[in-house]
Amino acid sequence: MFQLPGVQTCAGALAGAFLLLLLVLVVRQLLRQRRPAGFPPGPPRLPFIGNICSLALSADLPHVYMRKQSRVFGEIFSLDLGGISTVVLNGYDVVKECLVHQSEIFADRPCLPLFMKMTKMGGLLNSRYGRGWIDHRRLAVNSFHYFGSGQKSFESKILEETWSLIDAIETYKGRPFDLKQLITNAVSNITNLILFGERFTYEDTDFQHMIELFSENVELAASAPVFLYNAFPWIGILPFGKHQRLFRNADVVYDFLSKLIEKAAVNRKPHLPQNFVDAYLDEMDKGQNDPLSTFSKENLIFSVGELIIAGTETTTNVLRWAVLFMALYPNIQGQVHKEIDLIMGHDRRPSWEDKCKMPYTEAVLHEVLRFCNIVPLGIFHATSEDAVVRGYSIPKGTTVITNLYSVHFDEKYWKDPDMFYPERFLDSSGYFTKKEALIPFSLGHWGILAPG
Repeated sequence: MFQLPGVQTCAGALAGAFLLLLLVLVVRQLLRQRRPAGFPPGPPRLPFIGNICSLALSADLPHVYMRKQSRVFGEIFSLDLGGISTVVLNGYDVVKECLVHQSEIFADRPCLPLFMKMTKMGGLLNSRYGRGWIDHRRLAVNSFHYFGSGQKSFESKILEETWSLIDAIETYKGRPFDLKQLITNAVSNITNLILFGERFTYEDTDFQHMIELFSENVELAASAPVFLYNAFPWIGILPFGKHQRLFRNADVVYDFLSKLIEKAAVNRKPHLPQNFVDAYLDEMDKGQNDPLSTFSKENLIFSVGELIIAGTETTTNVLRWAVLFMALYPNIQGQVHKEIDLIMGHDRRPSWEDKCKMPYTEAVLHEVLRFCNIVPLGIFHATSEDAVVRGYSIPKGTTVITNLYSVHFDEKYWKDPDMFYPERFLDSSGYFTKKEALIPFSLGHWGILAPG
């Protein structure tokens, strides 16, 4: 068949351009995966995917895998998550050195594709360190104080919710049931009172569905396929995969939260806030003429969602672990029961003042926090400038993972860390004593929001 010479030339040029582009992309990716001079050592990495494959295929959970790697490469080692240079901190000393002694440098958040897609690096938990984050954190801390722990009446609201939980449990009349849903309802309602000024009934199926999507997204965000999305965001064009399920869930949740916020704002009195949403809308009004203000309807939705996750998912799982440990260790359960009866008897409700009179119960709860590792890898950090830690050079913009699991099983600070032993939080006189190395919600600027 006759073919014009120009067509062949054009096809050859296109093929050459494609190959050149492919070569450039390959070289660029390989250069991204090179360890900079002085960078912490780490396990061998594969081209393009780095250590994602070994992390995903490991029989161990990610935090356990990372702790094992630290025994080979040291407390500070590096991973390559598909071209994302990552430093992992293990053990209390190095975590404290970075998050406390160099807190400003390690206070940033990584610009990962997942965070960009989900919250556009806005809201509260995933926002970059700067004025926006400082303003949002201040508002959140003040709100949790003024509409929560700082109110004398808030203790009675918690007790009322506790009795609602007990009533719901008693409806099963001794039959087996999954405690997760009921605990989630009770815990989320405490957060809801602060955020919206109202609670939701245990029969509210719409709210139940939203909480289920939240829980599912927490699991999806830590899955290997989502790690792949962070490394290769172009897979987002694929109509299937766990990342797409996560995005669909988020759309449903954000739509539901938007309606809740609109409902909460109906009875709002400007400058007389009754809950977090009211206070946030006041800040939006104040910032209308401030081009640097980050208070917006979109960031309000993101912030509310993140506070629900932070206030509900973590506490719910801690309480579920506590119930499990009481079942596994009936002798410990018996001692807790004995102390409760001794201090409160059988005819009155507990109060916050009882806490300091019940050292063994408090020791048990702290040991649950240590042992269950509710947020084993914390929330990812990033360096805001070049840093030097233990002689290693960590460039600006490096993703940093704090392995809190390794902190709570650090043999330097915990004797027999694999043993559930509440007495480690009691002194020789039987009084409760805090432990410096217990940091279930991290350290530094990004530590627990609610005071007290």
